Amino acid sequence: MGFRENLKDELTYQDIKVKELADMTGISKHTLDHYLAANGSQPQAELAVKIAKALNVSVEELICGKNPEKPASRDYESLLLELKKLSENDFLFVKRLVHILQ
Repeated sequence: MGFRENLKDELTYQDIKVKELADMTGISKHTLDHYLAANGSQPQAELAVKIAKALNVSVEELICGKNPEKPASRDYESLLLELKKLSENDFLFVKRLVHILQ
């Protein structure tokens, strides 16, 4: 897969909208939409770095696909992002559930 597919997958995986990524990176939504379009181009290195940092992945992951050297850390990071989105009650529920599963 290429940059476009990897970026789409990462946005879906992290449940991030293009507008949100635009706000996180300072890159216009129009430009990001262009990268995601079927006939779109890859970003310049500087912009690829901004996108990767915002998504908490490496540029290599966006260009080449998943990084086999760090699958566990990425899973933890994504889980932490999801946990931060939970309400206090839901967070406490998940915390109790993890405690029960240990």
